[in-house]
Amino acid sequence: MTGACEVEVKYRVGDLARLEAALAARGIVLSAPVVQDDQAYARVGWKYGQSKLGVPFVRLRTERGRCLLTVKTPVANEQSCVEHETEVADRDQMHAVVQQMGFYPTVRIRKTRRTAVVGPMSLCLDEVDGLGPFLEIERIIESGEAGEQVQAELHRFACTLMVPLVRTGGTYDSLIQAATSAEV
Repeated sequence: MTGACEVEVKYRVGDLARLEAALAARGIVLSAPVVQDDQAYARVGWKYGQSKLGVPFVRLRTERGRCLLTVKTPVANEQSCVEHETEVADRDQMHAVVQQMGFYPTVRIRKTRRTAVVGPMSLCLDEVDGLGPFLEIERIIESGEAGEQVQAELHRFACTLMVPLVRTGGTYDSLIQAATSAEV
């Protein structure tokens, strides 16, 4: 596959104030909060519980009045994906296009995100509606780099923060879908 490969690790945050203090102690300054409103889509025929590897997924994100269309295809695991992204002019029209291309809406993900850059890593501190606080650490890698090795490096960085974090292998859409299924 060609395209940028986004590799990330994701953690539930056990103590948000302690994490913020640990980041500040390292001189890591988080951006102002930004609300992101995402609609996730899957290919018709794919259902939660099936493997995501090699399957393209679509996301429409509205942030600061802009709408971004992203297609992600997991390659090594759910958090190591070939990714393509572009801005679109009309979210409603793009929603119709995505459905016409054979995708169906799965879950809506609304979160408030603060970000920082540390060397080649991007840190995202998210407050996800219905799930709580999460820390994502991500890096864009070149073709040929091993995503799982990069995830191990990102995890080592997370461990150096010495705060209560619980690593998850799921994506927000999977976590929200699992949480809402459990409530039914």
